[in-house]
Order: sequence, then structure tokens, then C-alpha cells
Amino acid sequence: MPELPEVETVKETLKHLIIGKTIEEVIVRWPRIIKEPEDSAVFQTLLRGETFQNIERRGKFIRFILSDYVLVSHLRMEGRYSLEAEDVVPDKHTHVIFQFTDGTQLFYRDVRKFGTMHLFLKGEEWKRPPLAHLGPEPLDPAFNEELLQNAFAHTERNVKAVLLDQHVLVGLGNIYVDEALFRAGIHPKTVAKSLSDEEIKRLVDSIRATLSEAVEKGGSSVRTYLNGQGRMGMFQHSLFVYDRKGEHCKHCGTPIEKIKVAGRGTHYCPVCQRR
Repeated sequence: MPELPEVETVKETLKHLIIGKTIEEVIVRWPRIIKEPEDSAVFQTLLRGETFQNIERRGKFIRFILSDYVLVSHLRMEGRYSLEAEDVVPDKHTHVIFQFTDGTQLFYRDVRKFGTMHLFLKGEEWKRPPLAHLGPEPLDPAFNEELLQNAFAHTERNVKAVLLDQHVLVGLGNIYVDEALFRAGIHPKTVAKSLSDEEIKRLVDSIRATLSEAVEKGGSSVRTYLNGQGRMGMFQHSLFVYDRKGEHCKHCGTPIEKIKVAGRGTHYCPVCQRR
């Protein structure tokens, strides 16, 4: 699933491709992707004549800001946007098509069909799911040790489970939680409330550093992720533990191990991240 760096990269790519374009028609070929409004025909009608004014990110969600509405999109496992010429024929995995007045088309392609789209009047998107009640942004200056200390203080959950909770902190998924915990030298099964102030400070710093570097490198293409221009991210070449089971730790040479934590396959170094 694309995490903060991948979604940020897609958002930035799409800003260069579709800002200023006006929707002539929307074609929905798989209505279950449209969650709000429930009737996909209404979704299509409301978007006709709307112009893309800006694109922003909130956690793992993309906010397409139009003339009167905000389209909130989650890519889930394999959702992908691409701008295509007028004569390009969509394949069977292209489920939503935005046709523009200039003849170009924005395809939403999703092999697994897990992606979602919600359409709200401007301002309403903050009052209702999926954006209501999300946690703070880890790259926001307001994200600090105190925030994590408060989140960890009264929970018996392990630190990985807490960091995956989008109500605590948005944008982190399996890849970047594993990477941040490695950089901080913290075992993923550590009970969150047992972490010292120094460990929490290291964790905050490692989350910021990991995400910033991943954004700079366009995200991680460890499965099928591509940005809006069909290009791979490059951060996968900088991964320390994720998807490296059995390979030698880049710091100490110990083989990377994989276990299940918080229901997710979890990679860590048993020496650099002693429990």
C-alpha cells in the first residue's frame, strides 16, 4: 500500500499534470470505488464542469480540490493515476476515467479494486470519514516527542501497532514503520509505554529522517508502485530492513529477520534492535 512518501510523490506529479483542467465527463466502470455519494451516477453529474484548482495530501489520502467540491482518494493496494491522450483506450483495470475539455484523460487504474473515492462540498470533507479524526502529520513541525509520549503513555500495545494507527499518526505503513524503528534502534514488539524519553526522541527523529529521505527519492517501488508519470521511486535502494529477510544488516552484518507484529510481516535486525 502506498504510504506517505508515495502518496506525496503522486500528489506532486499530478499537480504538474492536471491543475487547471476542466472535467467534461466522468466515466465510472466500477461503482464500488465511489463511496460518497453512494450513487455513482450522482458522482458523475456533480463533477461535470468542475476544474482542478489544487491537489493536497492528508496522510495517505489525496485531496483533489475542484471548483466547488473536494475529491478524497485513497489508492489502497494498487491504485494508480495516469494522464493519457484522447485516443488511449483504457484497459480492463481502469475503473474511473476523467475526460477533460482539452481532450486529455485522467485514468484511475486499480488491479485489486480496493481504492476509494469520496466527493464532498468544500469544507465538508473534514467533518466526516475518511478524513475526520486522523492523527497529526509526521512531517509537520508540530510533530514532536511530547505528542508520541502522550500517545504511548496509556497503551499496552507494542510500538509498531501504535505507529500504524492512523488516529495516532498519519501516513506511516509497514515499510516506513519498520525502517524508522530500525534507525531508532527499537524492537518492533517493545511495549510503547515502556519507551524512555531518549528512545522516543530517537524515534521522532528517525521517522522524520526516513520519510523526508523517501519523499526526496520519490518513494519506494517495492511492489507495483509508480508515480503519475509511470516512474518508479528509488528509496527501495536505501531500505535497511524492509523486504530484506535473510540479507545482512548494513550496520552489523547480522541476517535480517522477519516476524509477525500487529498482524503485519515485520523486518528487523536482532542485534541493532535488541528487545
